[in-house]
Amino acid sequence: MVYSTFLAASIPLTNEWTPLVAIVMIVCNIIAIAIGKSTMSKPEAGKALPMPEMFGGMGFASLLATTSFGHIIGIATLVLLSSYGLI
Repeated sequence: MVYSTFLAASIPLTNEWTPLVAIVMIVCNIIAIAIGKSTMSKPEAGKALPMPEMFGGMGFASLLATTSFGHIIGIATLVLLSSYGLI
């Protein structure tokens, strides 16, 4: 029990949600989608998105994968920016 209290005390608190946090997360997701579009060679055989011209032939699974990657990048970016005191 002492260990769990010590572990919770050592984790730094993060900032609350602000519009700047949302902007950082949106930019990170756009970067991840751009990386996904440039590295995926062929469209997948799965379910297509409603506007294929907007996403460059990406399917639903590809969009889900790239936005998941974008959230991972976004979380790392937000932790880094908050640790430097920029957010």
